[in-house]
Amino acid sequence: MDVDIRELNEKVKESSKFVDVVMAEVSKVMVGQKAMMERLIMGFLTGGHVLLEGVPGLAKTTAVKSLAQAINTQFQRIQFTPDLLPADLIGTMIYNPKSSTFETKKGPVFSNIVLADEINRAPAKVQSALLEAMQEKQVTIGENTFSLEEPFLVLATQNPIEQEGTYPLPEAQVDRFLFKIKVGYPTRSEESEIVKRITKSESYKIQPVIDASQIIKARKIVSEIYIDEGVSNYILDLVFATREPKAFGLPELEPLINFGGSPRASINLTMAAKAYAFLRHRGYVTPDDVKLVGMDVLRHRVLLTYEAEAEEKTSEDVIRAIFDKVEVP
Repeated sequence: MDVDIRELNEKVKESSKFVDVVMAEVSKVMVGQKAMMERLIMGFLTGGHVLLEGVPGLAKTTAVKSLAQAINTQFQRIQFTPDLLPADLIGTMIYNPKSSTFETKKGPVFSNIVLADEINRAPAKVQSALLEAMQEKQVTIGENTFSLEEPFLVLATQNPIEQEGTYPLPEAQVDRFLFKIKVGYPTRSEESEIVKRITKSESYKIQPVIDASQIIKARKIVSEIYIDEGVSNYILDLVFATREPKAFGLPELEPLINFGGSPRASINLTMAAKAYAFLRHRGYVTPDDVKLVGMDVLRHRVLLTYEAEAEEKTSEDVIRAIFDKVEVP
């Protein structure tokens, strides 16, 4: 097995070189937010969709657009608004009077990278129109079902739901996101650099440095990354602790958790840990990889009770307690 891991390490080191190239290209426009950019790239490596949450002005949209420009693929931006209709996303059937038939007009979801900008500005029926595309990589219009071309990725941004004019995302849709990333403010030095760049007349243009075929090839290698049985069991323990906290010595969490993570949480946490190892040019997963991506994978999958809200507990508080308690292999 040691020989296999060494060979896998070399294979990953060689195939993951493009990650540094993409990060360097994107950094021409983006200042800081390295963790967010890494999570976006990990979305590409796993085929997992990414939800970015933060107040306006934190470069969420800029980050997605910059990454899309660095990858030579089809890109569509959809601005979600209260008057948006499902047909505006997926398309519709249009009557052609010349042929006396209905023809399919495909919507902007038929692209490789779809930026759902301010996704929580549209009502639930519009948000739900993305469910089939996100889970099954296909879209049904009328009686016809169309497959979406790989790689297909939904990168969504949203403002915190406390702000006016927003709609909470349906839980079924939130669960389909690999990551929910909370975007924070830049540091003082980063903000100083941002101000300097923006206020200069000079502009930076991002060039495509990889194409879709490289992403698809990298996905296969990510799936081959070695994960020890002990680490796999650690992932299962973390997810099961969100469902049965008492069994893991956390009885105080039981009245706080309404629903724990589904099997999709275990799958996504495993794939995210593999992608993180790939970013670090490693052919194997460590428990630290799981810890570093765990919050972004689990924070939107643990649903709390009214009692937790009354005690002003967040899903992050619960997940931190679980990570502190569950034994690391």
